[in-house]
Amino acid sequence: MKKKIALITGVTGQDGSYLAELLLKKNYVVYGCRRRSSSVFSSYRIDHLYKTPELQKNFILKYLDLTDSSNVNRLLSETKPDEVYNLAAQSHVGVSFEQPEYTSNVNALGTLRLLEGIKINKLIDKTRFYQASSSEIFGNTSKKYLNETSNFSPISPYSVSKLFSYHTVLNYRNGYNIFASNGILFNHESPRRGEFFVTRKIVLGLIKIKLGLMKTLYLGNLDSKRDWGHAEDYVEAQWRILQYNKPDDFVISTGVQISVRDFIKKVAKKLNIKIVFKGKGLNEVAYDENKKIIIRVSKNYFRPLDVTNLLGDYSKAKKLLNWKPKKNLDNLIDEMIKFDFDDLKTRNKN
Repeated sequence: MKKKIALITGVTGQDGSYLAELLLKKNYVVYGCRRRSSSVFSSYRIDHLYKTPELQKNFILKYLDLTDSSNVNRLLSETKPDEVYNLAAQSHVGVSFEQPEYTSNVNALGTLRLLEGIKINKLIDKTRFYQASSSEIFGNTSKKYLNETSNFSPISPYSVSKLFSYHTVLNYRNGYNIFASNGILFNHESPRRGEFFVTRKIVLGLIKIKLGLMKTLYLGNLDSKRDWGHAEDYVEAQWRILQYNKPDDFVISTGVQISVRDFIKKVAKKLNIKIVFKGKGLNEVAYDENKKIIIRVSKNYFRPLDVTNLLGDYSKAKKLLNWKPKKNLDNLIDEMIKFDFDDLKTRNKN
């Protein structure tokens, strides 16, 4: 039986690495796309894939620049994939306020270039396309649970770019009959999350404080509430979206919400750090049992506009895709703590 060919943009990221693992286990040939850069290539998330002989033959790394149409078209023509997973993005919401043009060029026009490339290369009847959308497109809303019918109101350059991509998928699906689907993913984390994202920053920061490697952790809005899942669960949902019998859009979430402050408390408890919060707003601090301030709020980490409340309803994915999250928040935090403890030990030995 001929193996399916998948092309993953952003393969060196958190989701890309987990998805590549999943597809290789399912006997796909995977073309993993990374951006060419003069800086050191950070490949630690996928090292085990392209250095493992039995996987290496089915895992092929390619350079891809989503701001370059000719590069996109050439790669699609060369690989002729059965499935394209567009995970590449400038994915940090805060950074998007500082780099709005670049964010839009990659996140919005990058999706357009891929879909146009599928059309130009006459792959409409062959290739299925998955677009990684984001819960940030909902913006601030009074609605408790958000699903596929909820209104969109993006409030950051990142979420505006993602909403452009969302509608571009609909446009190419309805206008050209491309099998193109959106996964509206709520926040999902893992030990492979970048250190500048708040969950990883909290876990790593509190571990460093516990080990005496850092005194104070600086954070932004502690009142923000998010629906946090595990990236490993969410990439399975991405795969299932493209195996469904027709293109469609799906919310992927856990249906459970927690504030940044309560996330901190959970991590601290697992690390046996006794923590007490006092004050409000920018004056809020957290003390440890020795009455030392270990967490402060900094205005530097507040965004010009911020989504404060996100909670998803994944009932459509549960019904049509037979998908539901397997790991809860405690499982996620345990994995992240173990990874960062082990990683810091390795760094100190070297």
